[in-house]
Order: sequence, then structure tokens, then C-alpha cells
Amino acid sequence: MMKLPTLPRFTRAEMLFSAKCLASAVLSLYVASRLGLSRPFWAMMTSYVVASPLAGTVRSKAVYRVLGTIVGCTATLLILPSLANTPELLTLALALWVGGCLYISLLDRSPASYVFMLAGYTAAMIGFPNVEAPQTLFDNATLRVEEIIVGILCATLVHSIVFPKGLAPAVLGLLDGAMKHTRHWIQDLLVTDAPDPKSALASDRSKVAGDITQLRLLSTHIPFDTTNLRWTAGAVSTMQDHIASLMPTVSAVEDRLVALEQAEGALAPDVVAMLARIRDWLDAQDFQRLAPDRARQLADLRAEIHGFAMQRWSEQSNHWSRLLRVALATRLTELVDAWDACVRLRHDIDAGIGGAPVASRRLGNLSHRALHLDHGMAALSSFAAVLAICLCSAFWILTGWPAGSAATMMAAVFCCFFATMDNPVPAIRSFLKYVLCSMPLSVFYVLVLLPNVQDFGMLIAVCAPVCLVLGCYMARPQNMMAAMGILLGGFFGTLAMYDTGAVDLITFVNSMIGQIVGIVTAAVVTALVRSVGVAWAARRIQRANWRELAELAQPGASARQLDAYAVRMLDRIGLLAPRIAQAGGQIDGVAKDQALRDLRVGADLASLQRQNIPMESARVAGLLRDIGQFFERRSAGLSDTELPPALLTHIDQVLDYAATRPESQPQWRAAVTALVGLRRNLFPAAPAALTSTSAAQAASAS
Repeated sequence: MMKLPTLPRFTRAEMLFSAKCLASAVLSLYVASRLGLSRPFWAMMTSYVVASPLAGTVRSKAVYRVLGTIVGCTATLLILPSLANTPELLTLALALWVGGCLYISLLDRSPASYVFMLAGYTAAMIGFPNVEAPQTLFDNATLRVEEIIVGILCATLVHSIVFPKGLAPAVLGLLDGAMKHTRHWIQDLLVTDAPDPKSALASDRSKVAGDITQLRLLSTHIPFDTTNLRWTAGAVSTMQDHIASLMPTVSAVEDRLVALEQAEGALAPDVVAMLARIRDWLDAQDFQRLAPDRARQLADLRAEIHGFAMQRWSEQSNHWSRLLRVALATRLTELVDAWDACVRLRHDIDAGIGGAPVASRRLGNLSHRALHLDHGMAALSSFAAVLAICLCSAFWILTGWPAGSAATMMAAVFCCFFATMDNPVPAIRSFLKYVLCSMPLSVFYVLVLLPNVQDFGMLIAVCAPVCLVLGCYMARPQNMMAAMGILLGGFFGTLAMYDTGAVDLITFVNSMIGQIVGIVTAAVVTALVRSVGVAWAARRIQRANWRELAELAQPGASARQLDAYAVRMLDRIGLLAPRIAQAGGQIDGVAKDQALRDLRVGADLASLQRQNIPMESARVAGLLRDIGQFFERRSAGLSDTELPPALLTHIDQVLDYAATRPESQPQWRAAVTALVGLRRNLFPAAPAALTSTSAAQAASAS
């Protein structure tokens, strides 16, 4: 017996989201029609463009879209009238505007980048269709802006009032997940008899890096949320900073334990006892209910860690073991301080959601959120957009094709939409496939159903089935691209054409061909100019790490540059992880743990710079200069980029000198910790003892 196909099953949340989308679309269509706007379906389409299951995301997109639309419209009104008689120059000016806006948007990796991207392709969407009739530009541009703003306002109103879904569950879930994975990472690290520690630690590290990246992207919408969560934006951001600061700290603890085991044959009993003590303290922490004596417990633990660092100082004959204990104790102190701060902030966030005021505990060294920026890729994406627009415009001008404006407009839109991807071509092809699939549905509506519609109620009844079904699919991340392609790329696009009241089969087919030509041109130009593989992108990110390490080693490194490094490096780790996974877990020239090792090197360099050690010690200044030259050559892709053995000797000489000094000033432990970290990260296979004395004797003998 033949099995009948089953109907799709949607969840209650998906159906509610789709119903709200339809309600906002109906409201925008009604308002636009009552205002006498020429193309009210533009308002209806816009209400779906800004739709999102989360109310805070809708509100933030609404603000940015309004700003981008106004800026793009203003640019069109300034560019088109002055160049209306020279279509070649007009095309070039609009193309350069789109490319420039795209370049700026790619350098702003926050939701605010939507303003610049929209300002670019809005100018194309308004400008190119009015090239042949510039006298109507002002009226048409004003109408488009009014229609778009009506759609945005109606969508924002409906999604903010009708059963609004706040960001709190998603944000708190990510925060708790990040803390859970970080705690699990620390616990796996502190257990000295784990069966497969390396595999577990690697899995924990990747989970934490992913949590930090997702949290950074979602937290940008918190100020626009509809709940009390918006008053905790500062606390959420600070907690994110603390979790991010834990990553290099826990990684450094992991490396110091490995070094101690190599130096002493096994972890000494006092080391194991200290780890167990911290593990017990960590297990007792509960961010839902702060212990009344939490501060005293933390102070006692810090005192124990300090005593652990110095209790065997006079007994240790191996200077390297002495220094490793000091470095381990410093990192353990940083670890417990950061975790205690996370617990306090998590409690503050819960209290803030309940309506209590949230105290500001901003983390100074991570307050500047300078993320990884790739000017080269942004410029390449901009050039691809300019080239695609110019090619479509040249064909339009030479042939006089009536649908040439549609092709040029779609080329601009698609070059902008997918510019953040390493290889946008598959996504553009996929979207084109869904646009083509929507053509029969569009033909049926535009040429059969809509001409028979007599009133507003009948119009809504005709459009509702398609909108409701595709709206449910829009709520599913795995189906969102297909739903958007059919609904926005085909269905609403043809309805917007129908607003002119003069659509026939020839006009419809011509317009669809124009859209397809524009999308294909965007895909071809992007494939030839812009597309790169994940391996190429990963190696480019790694070279950016090395360039910044070279800059950090310079004596003139600014405090702001030192502060921003950790955030930028963690961001790069988040960018590298999915690319390495997409490449099958291995990329030539990109080691899995290289980015994390670079993160630790940068933290150690920044620590030395902050202590002003290079200004007081010529030895340390020379050491930093050598490290900077090494990373500078490495970032340039030179073949002879092996670390010189003399650098290890140089580090050991400084460490040997530090090992003979008492703890006479606060800078001492920080400097020792940083120098130990540089030795371990730059020379992980170095002997488990300082080599400066033997190296100096060998040099003098020769």
C-alpha cells in the first residue's frame, strides 16, 4: 500500500510566530493603503524582513533598518539628479556608494552594520528603477521610505505587544551553558587521574569558545529587549568578559601542570592537594544563592594559593620548578577571582531581571570590544559588488533592456546579503533555486487570483495561506533560507509589481528574467573575485594573530591595544573553530591549538608591558624585540621563521636571574608568570630545566 505524504507539523511557538507575522503584514498593508501609498505591498514585505521570534531582535533590526533606509534614500536624492544625463557616471557613482557602504558594514561586526549595508542597497533599489525617469525620483523615493517605515513600525508594534518573546531565556541559557562548560573544563583539568584528559579538555575548550561567540552576537540585542533584561545589559557584557578572560587563564593552568609533571616526574602531593582544594571550592559555588561568607572563603583560598607558591621556595634546587609553582599559583589566583566574579554577576543578573538595581562591575582590561577586522576581505567584497553592478548596468545601457534595472538592483542586493561568508556562491545559488521554485506560485497569484480580488478582506484571505505556512518555516533555522527565498524573493516581489496595476505576462516574465540575471551575475562575479576556501580564510586569520603579536612586543604598545587583544584573540578563536571543523578537523599550516597558544603568548606579552618591565630591564626589552621580529617575519609568510635557539637561552637567563630574587615587589610574580608562559608557549619541547647556565658555559668554551 502506498504511503501518503504526511502534512508538516509545526510547534505552537512556530504557529504563534507565523500568526504575528501575518498580523503585522495585514496591519502594515492596511495602514499603507489608507495612507494612499502607491505600493503598499512593500510595507507588507518589510514587515516580514524585520520579523524574528525574539522581540528584542525585531526592535533592534527596526531601528537599524529605518536609519539605513533614510541614509540610502538621502544618498540617492543627492547622486541621481546631478548625474541623470550621464548614465555611465551615474551607474559608477551608485556602484561606488554600494561598495563603500558594504566595506564599512563588514568592518562593523555588530547589528549596527545593518545600517551601512542597508544604506548601500537601498540606494540601488531606489536609484536604478528611477534612472529612466529622474523627474519622479523624489516622489518615488519618499513613497518607498514611507512604505518601508510603515512596515517596520507595524512589525515592531505587533511583535512587541502580542505575546512578546523576550531574550531572557536565550541569553540566560547561553550564560548558564557557558558557565557549565567552563566549570566542566576546570573540573576536568583539576582531576589528575582522568582516563583521557586531552580529549575531554579539547572538547571543553571548543564548547566554551562557541558559547562566547554566540553570547557576543545575541547580547548586542539586549538593550532593545521588552523585559527587565535590558537593564542588565552592562552586567551581561561584563560577565561575558570574565568568561572570556577565563579561557586563556584555564589554558595557562593546563600548560603549567603539564610543565610541572615534566619537571618533577609527576605532580607533587602539595600540587594535587591544591588542585583538590580549588575543585572543592568550585563545587560549592552556587550563583542562584550566594553564600553569606563567600568573601571570606575566597580570601582564605587566595591565601592558601599564595602559601602554596612560596612554601617550598627555599627547598627547591631546580629553579625551573620554583618558577613554575609561582606561575601556576598566579594563574590559579586569576582563575578563582574570575569565577567568583562570574558567580556574583550571575546573581546580579537574576536580581536585575526581578527589578532590583544592578551594580556596575565593568572589567577594565576587556572593556574595549575591538573584534577581528579583515580590511582585505572587506575591500574584496566591495570590489565584487561594484563590478557586478557595473556589468549589469553596462548590459542594460547597451541593450536598452526594460528589465535592466531589476538585474542591476538584484546584483547589488545579493552581493551585499552574503558578503560575510567565506564562499557566498552556494548560498546565492540556493536562494536562486528557491526564487525559481516560487515562480509558478507567483504566476498563479499575479495573473489568476489577484485580478479577481474585490476588497481588502478577500485580498487577505487569498494571501493568508501562503504567508502562514511559510511564516512557520521562517521560524525554523534549517528552513529559514528556503522560506525567505520563496516568500520574499518571489512571492512578495511579484505582489509589489502588481501594485503598479499594469502587470501582464510579458511584464512579469521580463521582470523575473531581470531578477534571475542579476542573481546569476552576483554569483558569477563573486565566484571569480571574492570566494575563498575555509583553509585560506583560516590561514589569513592566523597571520592576523601573528601580526598583532609582533605589535604587542613593541615598546610603544598602547594600553588600549593591550586591553583589546584578549577580546580580539578570543573572537578569532571563535572564527577559526568552525572553519577547522568544516575542513574536516585539519588545515595545512593551521594547528588546532595554535590560536589558543597565540592567545597565551599575547596575554604574557601584555602582562610584561603593563608591568613596565621592558623599561627597567634591558634584558627583557631585548627579549621582547626578538619575539616581535619572529612574529613579524612569520606574519609576512617568510620561510625561515623558526625560533632561534638563542631566544630560549635569552629567556632562561632572565628567568634564572628572577629565580634568585625574593618577592620584593608586586611586579615580581607577574613578570615571572609572563616569562614562564613565554618559555612554555614558544618552546613547548624545551628541557624541563633552565638552560641558560649550560648554554653560557658552552658559548664561553667555544
